[in-house]
Amino acid sequence: MDVYEAIGRRRSIRKYQPRKVENDKLDRVLEAGRLAPSAKNLQEWRFVVVRDEGRRKRLAEAAKGQTFVGEAPVVIAACATVTDYVMTCGQLTYPIDLAIAVDHMTLAAAAEGLGTCWIGAFYEEEVKRILKIPPEVRVVALLPIGYPAEEPSARPRKERDDIVTFETWS
Repeated sequence: MDVYEAIGRRRSIRKYQPRKVENDKLDRVLEAGRLAPSAKNLQEWRFVVVRDEGRRKRLAEAAKGQTFVGEAPVVIAACATVTDYVMTCGQLTYPIDLAIAVDHMTLAAAAEGLGTCWIGAFYEEEVKRILKIPPEVRVVALLPIGYPAEEPSARPRKERDDIVTFETWS
C-alpha cells in the first residue's frame, strides 16, 4: 500500500478483533516511529509497548474508562524524555515531535492492515504509575493497535479552499 492509500484508509478504530498482532508487523510500526523527524534530531521519544492484558485493562481505566483501549492486543504509550526544548518559533518540541512519530506509526499500521486510535484523553499520572514511567517523562499519547473489528466511514473534512491560501493569509 502506498502512503496516499494509507492516509486515505486510516480511521480511528474503537473495536478490535481478539487476534494477536504479529511481531514483524509491530516491529515495522515501531520502526516508522523511530524514523520520524524531530527538532534538532533530539529523538526525544520512548515507546512503551504493552501487551499484557491486565496492564492494558488498567490503561483503559486511566483513559477515562475507554474500554476499547484495553481490548486492543497492543497499546503503545508514546513518551517524551526531553520536555524543555523550545524552538525559535516559541513552540515546545516534544508535543510536535511525538505527534509526528505517532502519526508515522498510525500510517504504518494502516499499511499493515492494522487499526489504531490516537488517545489523548487519559490521566497521565495514572498511566505513569501503571507503566513505571519516571516523573520527568511526559506521556503524550496512548495508541491502541490491533486488527479492526469495524470499518468506520470517513469523517467529513473541510474543502481545501477552506483551509489553504497561497502567499498570504487572505
